[in-house]
Amino acid sequence: MAGSPTARRRRLSIELKKLREKSALTCAQVGQALDWSGSKVNRMETGSGRVQPSDVDALCRFYDTSDELREFLKSLAREAKTRGWWQVHGAGVPEWFNIYIGLEQDASTLRQYQCEVLPGLMQTEAYARELHTTGAHMSAEDIDRAVRVRLERQEMLTRPDAPEAWFVVNEGAVRNVIGDREVMREQLERILETTGLPSVTLQVLPFDSGTYPATGSFTMLGFPAPEDPDLVYRDGITDAVYLEGEHHVREYTRAFDGLRAAALSPQRSARLVQSVVKEYSK
Repeated sequence: MAGSPTARRRRLSIELKKLREKSALTCAQVGQALDWSGSKVNRMETGSGRVQPSDVDALCRFYDTSDELREFLKSLAREAKTRGWWQVHGAGVPEWFNIYIGLEQDASTLRQYQCEVLPGLMQTEAYARELHTTGAHMSAEDIDRAVRVRLERQEMLTRPDAPEAWFVVNEGAVRNVIGDREVMREQLERILETTGLPSVTLQVLPFDSGTYPATGSFTMLGFPAPEDPDLVYRDGITDAVYLEGEHHVREYTRAFDGLRAAALSPQRSARLVQSVVKEYSK
């Protein structure tokens, strides 16, 4: 069973939609049969609202599922109500990013392209604080919370079951000075340290790589259970987009493979980062 509340909610939504589609019914038809609105059924299938175990029980009895499946889905509904460790930080973590963190915690693979800044899972406290402080309309307390969450997220890379994480970063993200040269030197040393982990791979896309198949940063998450499909995540200043369809995942996978092909090898990438560290050490 998926571990985080977000992942449980997503798994529940997927299973409920599969049951309805297997019955060849619309959301409106199911809602009418249960004296609900069709929009309620739709919300349950999209994970856009809390799902009560009693509602899951009613749906499962309507679909005539086995007792085992009914109890399993009810347990997902109950456990989806729990709060993740990152949710105690309030306004330091916006709601749309809460969703991503919950999914990230359960990912078995993580593929990320960053074109402007270095990956959050590799950032030092000073680098992360500078990013949150510059241009952010957050209180000092919320900035502290946001930085603390970012640092706690990094622990996933050192877990025994750490996801296979592959990062491609634009050379501009390596050379763009965030804070000052000392902050950047420490940050790049952290990058080299993190790439020493067995589950982490980093490639740098050099300035002279030519045309490459991507516009903007994105992250692809894969999950251990075959019932949980891969998804693509892209965020902005005030919101985020989650893409789950096969077409989206296929095209972003193709783009990421193209970026990996255009980027320096992991070994040459490390040497480039080391050379920039030396520049900042002068």
